[in-house]
Amino acid sequence: MSNLDQLYRSVIMDHYKKPRNKGTIEGSNVSIDMNNPTCGDRIHLTLQVEDGIVSDAKFEGEGCSISMSSASMMTQMVKGKTTEEAVELAHVFSDMMLGKEHDEDLDFGDVEALSGVAQFPARIKCATLAWKAMEKGINENK
Repeated sequence: MSNLDQLYRSVIMDHYKKPRNKGTIEGSNVSIDMNNPTCGDRIHLTLQVEDGIVSDAKFEGEGCSISMSSASMMTQMVKGKTTEEAVELAHVFSDMMLGKEHDEDLDFGDVEALSGVAQFPARIKCATLAWKAMEKGINENK
């Protein structure tokens, strides 16, 4: 295993064991539940959107390390972004998971650790669940 694989694995496990933004936002204006029946992943995502900006994001749920760490990373990444930026990030992340060309200049931070998931087609739905929930929640809230 390469050092990079080792690093990515430890970043994923860190988010899984110590998830960021776990919980729900009381009185949130975006709330969405989604699941991945293949793997049994379930997520409840709440967002606070004010003046077109995601001011807060939290999630609850259960599932594999990939889906839960991805949710943790996604909630960190979208805070402070406009809803358009957040949805665009979801599209770029989806392209990254599918091994498609994507904007390499975007700083995905910890999310970059999930890039290896593209090699495991069965796990792509695990990684994209929280992102699809966020995108759906934002689009339904417009």
